[in-house]
Amino acid sequence: MPMERNGEGRVQRPRERGSGKRTRRALFADAAAAWATISVVPAQVVAAPGRVTPNSRPALAGVGVGGVGFPQLQDCERVGFDVVALCDVDDEYAKKAYDRWPKARRYRDFREMLATEGDKIDAVHCATPDHTHAIVTLAALRAGKHVCCVKPLTRSIQECRAVVEAARKAGVATQVTASPNTSEEACRTCEFIQAGVIGPVREVHIWTERPWWPQGMTRPAGEDPKRATLDWDLWLGPAPKRSFKGDWPDGHYALQQIQAFRGGAPISKAVYHPFNFRGWWDFGTGALGDMGCHYLNTPFRALNLKSPTSVEASSTRVFDETPPLASIVTLEFPARGDMPPVTVVWYDGGLKPPAPQELEGVPLPAEGTLYIGDEGKMLGARVLPGKRAKDPDSVPKTLQRRGDTFAEWMEAIRGGQPAGCNFDWAGPLTEAVLLGNVAIRAGKRIEWDPAEVRIKGNAEATKLLTVDYQNGWSL
Repeated sequence: MPMERNGEGRVQRPRERGSGKRTRRALFADAAAAWATISVVPAQVVAAPGRVTPNSRPALAGVGVGGVGFPQLQDCERVGFDVVALCDVDDEYAKKAYDRWPKARRYRDFREMLATEGDKIDAVHCATPDHTHAIVTLAALRAGKHVCCVKPLTRSIQECRAVVEAARKAGVATQVTASPNTSEEACRTCEFIQAGVIGPVREVHIWTERPWWPQGMTRPAGEDPKRATLDWDLWLGPAPKRSFKGDWPDGHYALQQIQAFRGGAPISKAVYHPFNFRGWWDFGTGALGDMGCHYLNTPFRALNLKSPTSVEASSTRVFDETPPLASIVTLEFPARGDMPPVTVVWYDGGLKPPAPQELEGVPLPAEGTLYIGDEGKMLGARVLPGKRAKDPDSVPKTLQRRGDTFAEWMEAIRGGQPAGCNFDWAGPLTEAVLLGNVAIRAGKRIEWDPAEVRIKGNAEATKLLTVDYQNGWSL
């Protein structure tokens, strides 16, 4: 569908919106009781009491072990974990993990796994679809397990507050697998910006070529036979019941749009599972949720960001059940100490900001981050030619380079410093990303009140901060 643009070239929200009535959601009564400020968990309390010592191999259970769960469990094993239990609702999708760790005990339901394994496991890695991140991580935290979760931490702000608070109470080591903010590139970016190489930063532009899955569409009709290897009801979990659908038919526009984005075959032809859950609000968080925690992680650290004051979005047509095919989201952050207010602009669906003239005609990469300061510009950690306030070569390397997501988590479990994207850090990061989705769905500029957990003056948008848990599930 062609984009509508205003005179400045920005994507403009079409007046026509998808049909269908949005499910009403009640704001959970305790949503505001979570956190008012970010707290840093002391190193001496992140390692839970038990048998994990600086030289031991923690026993790890994986939940969601197909897809990205499989390589991330391999990474966990590489840094010293023993993979002893595997849980997945789809035996066919999990086969690679079952073959890799044949002695690991197998489960379909993570609740049964936690009840059965008990003290035989020390930590849990969660790589399920977004809509079940909260129920898995909360159950593991309440069982006293160290937890690592793929991004985004949760699918809703209500869930995010609950997970962060549970992690604080548990006093365990946590990590979100966003791009590490302690890598060489991330640390150098932070050092340059905080040393004032490009002066005060007032704009950040972030773009991605995602989505690599279908979205911006309506739900397909009918029902397909369920595979015997898949427990569809467990896969749905707390999401509303819906009929199982297998693959999109060849030639369907949902697949054609992804082939256009990726320049090749789609990663998955599935309607929902595997992989393509990302394109449905009931299960995923769209391109912004999938990639925002990666690309916002370093700007959050470099610029000491926390909560935006307002968020505004423009996009292609908005449907009730799926994110739009492309969007631009603008987040306004207030001044922080001696740092001025900053505008962060997110682009997806192949959209990008204008290439800065300092690139001298070289196009922007497919994905990236552009920092614009009063005295210069940076593309990632690269200081662009031209004006600058300070020679970047004069800036010393002062930040600790860690950069390995799973090694950081292991260090925290063994009593070292907290992981770089622990849940306390990831909470506000996740909230900012999810607020972008709220603005997309609300269709108007929203003003955020983090202390009261509400959208100021907009009761309907406030309902989008929560999800209705169904099928007997609860937080």
